[in-house]
Amino acid sequence: MVSTAPARRPALRIGCAGWSIPAAQTQRFPAAGTHLTRYAEVFDAVEINSSFYRPHRPQTYRRWAGSVPAGFHFSVKMPRSISHEHRLRAPAEDALAPFLEAVAELGDRLGALLLQLPPSLRFDAAVVGRFLHALRARHAGPVACEPRHASWFEAAATALLREHHIARVAADPARVPRAALPAADRRIEYLRLHGAPRIYYDAYSPAALDALAARLARASTRTRTRWCIFDNTALGHASADALALIERLREREQA
Repeated sequence: MVSTAPARRPALRIGCAGWSIPAAQTQRFPAAGTHLTRYAEVFDAVEINSSFYRPHRPQTYRRWAGSVPAGFHFSVKMPRSISHEHRLRAPAEDALAPFLEAVAELGDRLGALLLQLPPSLRFDAAVVGRFLHALRARHAGPVACEPRHASWFEAAATALLREHHIARVAADPARVPRAALPAADRRIEYLRLHGAPRIYYDAYSPAALDALAARLARASTRTRTRWCIFDNTALGHASADALALIERLREREQA
């Protein structure tokens, strides 16, 4: 169905994977407060990656939510026990309840959930369909999925994600050409920028950031929110790149 809604620029959420503040960027953040409170004075979004490796207590999420201003949003990465250990199969459903109960303590600061899949996980419609049904029975909010096996970029996988209102992440570097493009549920677009050419290590060039700003500023008739998360954190480039991107977007608005 073709949308008849007027095209407009979606709300933008720009931030980093984690809220650490590199020494080279400290002067661009407030001097007082925790890393999270200082980070949240500059950015309006963050991706929690530590939840992938270990569970956090509900009171931890509650404390984080109380540490940030209104309008700040968290994206939370789903546990590796779901994606990598159980590989979305039946035991993964049991891990959903405690995770979702804990992240619910973020309240209206919870912006999205992120499901990153291992490169070896091939698309299996029966397994994926059962898992997504279980997820949606427990959680109605925005979810983005970052698959990394080529089989996930075929029509059947895209259709199943769309059926369950799951956005497919646009990733850089892209493992296959289609991985660079958002797909499935387009009400949310979720970009994850891992650094290029060295993943996690390299900063983005000025030309790449210019192109990214133009991409994010595009109007859309269906996308409500665009997330742009820099994951090139190994040498501290994520925050510098995110800040440079925000400056470019401001310049476009003022032009």
